[in-house]
Amino acid sequence: MSRLLLLRHAAHDLAGRALAGRLPALGLNEAGRRQAQALAGALARRGIAAVYSSPQQRTRDTARPIAQLLGLRVEDLPAFDEIDFGEWTGREFTWLQVHDSARWQQWCMQRSEAVPPGGEPFRAAAARAMRGLQHLSSAHPAQTVLVVSHADIIKATVAGCLGLSLDRLESFELSCGGLCEIEAGPGEMRVLRINEDPLAAARA
Repeated sequence: MSRLLLLRHAAHDLAGRALAGRLPALGLNEAGRRQAQALAGALARRGIAAVYSSPQQRTRDTARPIAQLLGLRVEDLPAFDEIDFGEWTGREFTWLQVHDSARWQQWCMQRSEAVPPGGEPFRAAAARAMRGLQHLSSAHPAQTVLVVSHADIIKATVAGCLGLSLDRLESFELSCGGLCEIEAGPGEMRVLRINEDPLAAARA
């Protein structure tokens, strides 16, 4: 069985108030950079054999200190890229609630059917993430692998492993710097942790 650590990127200026999506050059803010350095120390003892990242800058910025501390390189993994939000990219949640209320409500409540205007169907994004998970488990048998990705992509992967509907993603949280852990092998997947705080675990 492979052990897959799915880490949400550290903090950035749009976190919690807007759909960052694939905005170019959106890196971590100062708090996020400090968080990424702390995460590197906290995760260094997890026996990580490879470090992968979504192609977005904020995930690369989070993965880089971890990889450097472990003497590894960060490999891009497009399967775990952020959702393409199309016309919603960069929009604040408050704007969406007022100006595109019907489609936003569908996104929040019926994620399995939702498609951002001009963007990627969420079901397609969830499917590519699951393919990425299966690829990693085959490529790294009996190893621990870190993937730095995005909240909804990681949550969709967890839901896929648990057999949950994508419409249930709002029923659990994944914070910036939050970690989910999955064991995966041929025909078998098991979720071990959801939204663990690696910094608190390291202090325990």
